[in-house]
Amino acid sequence: MQNMTKYALKESLKRLMLKKSLDRITINDLTSDCGISRMTFYYHFRDIYDLAEWTCLEESRKALQGKKTYDTWQEGLVQIFEAVYENKTLVQNACHAIGREKIENYLFKLTHDLIMGVVQEQSAELSITEEQKNFIADFYKYSLVGILLDWISRGMKDDYQAMTDNICTTLHGCIANSIHNYTDQGK
Repeated sequence: MQNMTKYALKESLKRLMLKKSLDRITINDLTSDCGISRMTFYYHFRDIYDLAEWTCLEESRKALQGKKTYDTWQEGLVQIFEAVYENKTLVQNACHAIGREKIENYLFKLTHDLIMGVVQEQSAELSITEEQKNFIADFYKYSLVGILLDWISRGMKDDYQAMTDNICTTLHGCIANSIHNYTDQGK
């Protein structure tokens, strides 16, 4: 029941954001749309921005499910772009209301987890420290998030499939090479 309420609030927020900006939506709007009390809302979320952040994380988590391996990370990247595009109004509203820094931090975590899954898989059985693994994941996350944020700021007009194809072509084999560069460095 508890999760059903959170998901109902998420869907309500997405519906309401099609009509007005995030900073114009009230708790009353959400609770009326869902048919719940204000107290129930506050049981789950601190405020509307907390709900918006959770909604973004939940949509992305769903998009990335099982896509954090060497063979599937490219599909995961496409699904990140798809999730952002499918929730275009929510993302653009969140960027304006929450701020770019919060969106960046959210995207950094999301892409770090995606890349780190690949790094962990590719570095199994190799002599590389956790610090080095994190550096590799961070290096690639900054590139991916920068491209994603530029796309968002330009209104998501460019074809995300073509963009992700270009990213995947550019990064093909780079993560594995980065890992091997660290293992070669120790010899």
